[in-house]
Amino acid sequence: MGYERLRERMVERQLARRGIRDERVLEAMRRVPRERFVAPGDRPEAYDDVPLAIGAGQTISQPYMVALIAEAAAVRRGSKVLDVGTGSGYAAAVFAELGADVHTIERIPELAEQARENLRAAGYGDVHVHVGDGSLGVPEEAPFDAIAVAAAAPGLPPALYEQLVTGGRLVVPVGGPAGQRLEVVVRTPEGPAVVHSVECRFVPLVGAGGFRGRGGGR
Repeated sequence: MGYERLRERMVERQLARRGIRDERVLEAMRRVPRERFVAPGDRPEAYDDVPLAIGAGQTISQPYMVALIAEAAAVRRGSKVLDVGTGSGYAAAVFAELGADVHTIERIPELAEQARENLRAAGYGDVHVHVGDGSLGVPEEAPFDAIAVAAAAPGLPPALYEQLVTGGRLVVPVGGPAGQRLEVVVRTPEGPAVVHSVECRFVPLVGAGGFRGRGGGR
């Protein structure tokens, strides 16, 4: 079965049947070639409902979780989005396919460089890839309409929240090994408002605004 058919089956079976309703997100997931963002030896499994290793102890998230985060972030054409934990670049490509101006940050330089190559090869060369502590965001590019984090923080990362526009959304897993929830936090004049929360499981967010000195990341 070709990759196009595998993408369509992924959208139908893994996303639409499990509650992803935003047609723009579903279409973006149909269009982004996930096989270009996994290790060559894993391409036959690129559209399986699992995370896959991408090197440096990191993984590419399962397709459902990428779609869930994109839907929760309410990414729209023209939005300015920060993707924390670039990994192989797949989620950044999905945000770009949604028409966003995408900045993505990765703490491991080798992964950041590989992500740049993956994004260029897949046709998303306009994505801005940064190297640094993702828990601190990219303040020189703020504010952002949406910030998506693919690693669990011990609490709301204050630096990321402060880089949102008023009304902007921060989608971040919060918790530790015993349990996590994917929270959707909106910046309001009165302070952070958690508007949605579901159970999830991610590796820890490493950095000044996350878990210091622990292995993990996207």
